[in-house]
Parts: sequence; structure tokens; C-alpha cells
Amino acid sequence: MLENKKDYKAWLYIALPLILLSLFTFYPLIKTVLISFFSGYNSIADDFGTYFDAAAYMALFKDPYYIGALKNTMLLVFVSVPISTILAILIAVALNSIKPLQRIFQTIFFIPYVTNTLAIGMVFAVMFSHPLTQGVVAEGLINTLFEMTTDWIGPTATYNNWMFVVLIYTIWSALPFKILVFIGGLQNISKQYYDAAKIDGTPKRRVLTRITIPLLSPLISYILITSFIGAFKAYESVFAVAGTGARLPAERWTSVAYVYDKINQYGLDGNGISYYSRGAAGAVILFLIILVFTIVNLYVSKKRVHY
Repeated sequence: MLENKKDYKAWLYIALPLILLSLFTFYPLIKTVLISFFSGYNSIADDFGTYFDAAAYMALFKDPYYIGALKNTMLLVFVSVPISTILAILIAVALNSIKPLQRIFQTIFFIPYVTNTLAIGMVFAVMFSHPLTQGVVAEGLINTLFEMTTDWIGPTATYNNWMFVVLIYTIWSALPFKILVFIGGLQNISKQYYDAAKIDGTPKRRVLTRITIPLLSPLISYILITSFIGAFKAYESVFAVAGTGARLPAERWTSVAYVYDKINQYGLDGNGISYYSRGAAGAVILFLIILVFTIVNLYVSKKRVHY
């Protein structure tokens, strides 16, 4: 009788979250999957049409802009996440070993995290700016410092140039939160491990690889999973840094930017496929990629993480 009463209360507590999740997460997800398979979907009338097929998915993989967007996304994920995580660990270890002014340094490193993404991106855009007509306005800070005249992110910038700036921005903006999490983890590691290593005369590099990183592995796993998910959904950072005016050029799209572009178009493309269905198909593929990477990360975590 008592157990039934507790079950009743438990279901009552989780009822509201379940209703909200159903309305704002599961329903949109299921509807997006359905829209992606109805290639004649009318977004204004919310009419699925009669064609249930995989035409939207086939159109995606024939679209060079989608392939380019996928390539840009993968590059951001596999370059920015490992580099930012390694840098965050090293900076956190360094900050944790500096006792004087430690809180001041932590505050300085954390400031970018509470600053608006678009605002920081605009600052980066100004730093790497380049006037298309020489002499009209001054070069950006980077060109001025290094006496260069390179178009890093403007309309004439090469792929390597604008991607280089976006990667720097993405890595830099990802550091504050990771550093804060790792510092919290470091301060919870018992000092007896380090005292024993000091008595044995263990080199600092070995202390880092044999004590610090294994004991931080649960947090490293958490940071990697959330960072991969965030990097796959990158859009604002690329738009803020590499956008030209009010738009992001198609060759600079990420997967999310491609989806945004398609769901903002009404009607059918030249092959009779709804733009909205193509956007929905792009969103479903991105969801599946993130799901696979998350499962792989969790599987690897079970083998490598020391709890």
C-alpha cells in the first residue's frame, strides 16, 4: 500500500516534465521525421501531401551545398573539440597550481563565457577585417600588427583563411566553460596522490598522465560528449565571424545553416521536392550523426573512464 502511494507521488512529480517534453521535444522530433519523408509537404497549409518517399534525402546528397556544409561541420567538430579540450586541461592544471591571484585568473578566463556569442564574433570580425578598396578604411588589428593585407573573412577570403579564423574563434570561445569544469574536478582530487608521487620523485609529466588525467576522466568524458554535440550544431559562431552582411555565404554553411536556409523557403525545388522536407531531412541526418557519436562516446567512456 505504501509502495503504491509512493509510486503515485513519483508519477505526479514527473507528469509535468513528461508533458513538456512530449510537447516541445518528442512531438517536434516525430513531426520532423515525418516531414522529411513527405517530399511534397506544404509548410504554410501544414499539408503532408501524398508522396511518402526518400526523395528529400536523395536530393540532399546530390546537393553540393549540403556536402560542403557537412564537410565544414565535420572540420569544426574534429579540429576544435580535441584542441580546445586539451588546451583547457593544460590551462586548468596551470591555474590550479598557481595559488596567488588564482580567482582573478579564473574570472578573466571565464568572462568570454558570459559574453554574447554574436558580440564576440563581431569583435573577431573587426580584428580580422580587410578593406576591399585599399585606403578607404583601415586594415583590421591582425593585418596591422603583422603588416599584412590578407582578406581573412571578407567576400574574397579563401576557404583556408575564413575557416582558420572560425576555428580560432570556436576554440577560444569553448575554453572558459571547460577550464571552469576541469578546475572544479582538480580541486576535488585528493592531495594524497600528489604527495605520494612527490615522495617517489615522479616527473610532472607522469603525474599528469598517470594521476591527473585518469582521475579527471569522468569530467573529460562529459566535456567531450557535450562539446561534440555543441560543435555539430554550430551556426551562430560561423555566422558572427564569417558572415558577410546579413547573410552567410552558401560555401560557408554548416549543417544547421543549411537547414535554416531550406526551412525559410516556401514551395518546391526544380525536382518537385519541398524545400521544407529537404531542411527536415538535413535535421534528421544531423540528429542521427549526433546520436551515433554520443553512443560511441558512451561506449568508449565505459572502457576508459575511471569512476
